[in-house]
Amino acid sequence: MPALCSLAVSPSGRLAAVGARLAWSGETMADLGDNVTIPEFSCLLQMDPYLKPYEKDFRRRYELLQKQLFLLEEAEGGFDQFTRSYNTFGVQRRPDNSLYFKEWAPAAEALFLTGDFNGWDKFSHRYTKKEFGKWELILPPKHDNSPAVDHNSKLKVVVHTKEGQRLYRISPWAKYVTREEKAVIYDWVHWDPPQPYIHIHPRPRKPTSLRIYESHVGIGSPEGKIASYNNFTTNVLPRIKDLGYNCIQLMAIMEHAYYASFGYQITSFFAASSRYGTPDELKQLIDVAHSMGIMVLLDVVHSHASKNTEDGLNQFDGSDSCFFHSPPRGVHSLWDSRLFNYSSWEVLRFLLSNLRWWMEEYHFDGFRFDGVTSMLYHHHGIGTGFTGDYSEYFGLQVDEDSLVYLMLANHILHTLYPDCITVAEDVSGMPALCRKVEEGGLGFDYRLAMAVPDKWIQILKELKDEDWNIGNIVHTLTNRRYGEKCIAYAESHDQALVGDKSLAFWLMDKEMYTNMSSLIPMTAIIDRGMQLHKMIRLITHGLGGEGYLNFMGNEFGHPEWLDFPREGNNQSYHYARRQFNLVDMDHLRYCQLYAFDRDMNRTEDKYGWLAAPPAFVSARHEEDKVIVFDRSNVLFIFNFHPSKSFQDYRVAVEAPGKYKIKLDSDAAQYGGHGRLDHNTEFFTQPEPFNGRSNSIQVYIPCRTAIVLANEEIDYCY
Repeated sequence: MPALCSLAVSPSGRLAAVGARLAWSGETMADLGDNVTIPEFSCLLQMDPYLKPYEKDFRRRYELLQKQLFLLEEAEGGFDQFTRSYNTFGVQRRPDNSLYFKEWAPAAEALFLTGDFNGWDKFSHRYTKKEFGKWELILPPKHDNSPAVDHNSKLKVVVHTKEGQRLYRISPWAKYVTREEKAVIYDWVHWDPPQPYIHIHPRPRKPTSLRIYESHVGIGSPEGKIASYNNFTTNVLPRIKDLGYNCIQLMAIMEHAYYASFGYQITSFFAASSRYGTPDELKQLIDVAHSMGIMVLLDVVHSHASKNTEDGLNQFDGSDSCFFHSPPRGVHSLWDSRLFNYSSWEVLRFLLSNLRWWMEEYHFDGFRFDGVTSMLYHHHGIGTGFTGDYSEYFGLQVDEDSLVYLMLANHILHTLYPDCITVAEDVSGMPALCRKVEEGGLGFDYRLAMAVPDKWIQILKELKDEDWNIGNIVHTLTNRRYGEKCIAYAESHDQALVGDKSLAFWLMDKEMYTNMSSLIPMTAIIDRGMQLHKMIRLITHGLGGEGYLNFMGNEFGHPEWLDFPREGNNQSYHYARRQFNLVDMDHLRYCQLYAFDRDMNRTEDKYGWLAAPPAFVSARHEEDKVIVFDRSNVLFIFNFHPSKSFQDYRVAVEAPGKYKIKLDSDAAQYGGHGRLDHNTEFFTQPEPFNGRSNSIQVYIPCRTAIVLANEEIDYCY
């Protein structure tokens, strides 16, 4: 039984015995799932009966999960202790101020500790070899009873290989690493402050409507430099609160040696990036966000790791495996990075404890899992298109080791932290990705609607306004698995990166440098760009999902693109910053786009359409370029026509009563033309229309979107 054989490399003899007991049954992988019962599988089938032919696959996955949980219980006393392994690995200060060091390096011949504390003597402090590739070292306190290693002093693990090599490594469990100004390699710094930061504010409750502000601390300033945690706390958090976002997704927090990797080539998994400040300053950032009622998600990268050896996980014990599969399986050909061996017991310990560490130590509220598509399939999505045929999601191409790891991670997180939010970055459309583990799903709360931003970029690149396919836009925004929540977004960091352009720059391009002043009349290009920028975001917000995401700065139409310092741009920070100062200049139109984004979020906060069932689309008129839908008893009307306005345009609505305008993209304060009277009352007529019981007649100016609400309905949700 291959999955269990791999677990025999265990933390104790008990685990090997448990594996033997399970293997004694004589089951093969083909037999798995025959006898297991998924508690709520009927709910999944009721949602999607077409999954019935793949019931055995679901049962096999669920049984593998249950066996992992059983092994954890038998060998480790349960997942609670197992996922707290950051309290036993790396370096720990004991009550008597002695220091306990522990590492897993199965291929090593010997381990030594060196650093400032012993004058960098490479042989004076040797680890003791234990079972199953573990190594331990105890340093007694100094004569004054203080710890042998001072806070903020440097350390290295010296690894002697069986081939006679001497390697210098950073502990995989290092909590803090720094790099000298002109150095290339990061240093392991012992972080044990005498007065660590204590969180004051409780975690916010999980919101019913999730509005995410995707952020990067380092670019959170108009200045051409790496911005700090403190800058983000002081200057960016108040803006996020004002804009009406209730969740922040922090990118590039896990330490990464190469800044231009955008935080996706992780070198130290337990260390918050020191380029922005100290661990305590990140804790304060999260604490202040919580005081504002804002949740904070970590962009976690468990799909791969940097190839760096001296300051990364790669070849930690001198072998080409350890935490990873041996090549070629253990190498991602496109990302040039290492791939984890999710069937290894110690890798599970490391990754699951990593999730727990960020939740416990920093009080993050959940995770956006990066690179889920790469994890789910042996082909990693390389050179593979997903048509939606269910056979693509089952069978030998699926990497069930990593799939079960994701099930296990979600099960543990949601058991320990009921309000935890997990978001999957998956482009494949894996069925049941966002259904409960008890149903046979992977347990994520949301998936990213990755086709939506691609569609908007394609439209702006390839089509004239009069050629927009209204039906295709609606299809893209609504084409998602029923019962699995999606985060919709018009653009994220991906679209802003060098080589592409933000929506604002696609729309207005070089005119943003010269014609964004509100003191001069709008040019045709600026007028078009301003109106479509608002409309695209609102229709994505209202129709595209059960959550909404915006990348920092894009809400106000941030000009240009995003590019980090690198050789190709002469190490420039010019494009690695967010020019929030543009919003603060009242004579520039950026503040108008900012105001619309703010009021869009505030309107959703009042009426709760993201928490409502999917919208009912009553009109998608190709010639008129009009889209009409209602959701949460709120009526959305979009006229994308570049020149035609419509008087007394009949639109369908379900709930009878009096409707009034609650949001109008054409309002003057948003850079519109102010063609609508917001005091107008629209009374329904009992005339069934386009599948709805009632209808109203409205005036819809060209390139305008309006949101109307029924004045006779209580919108508490």
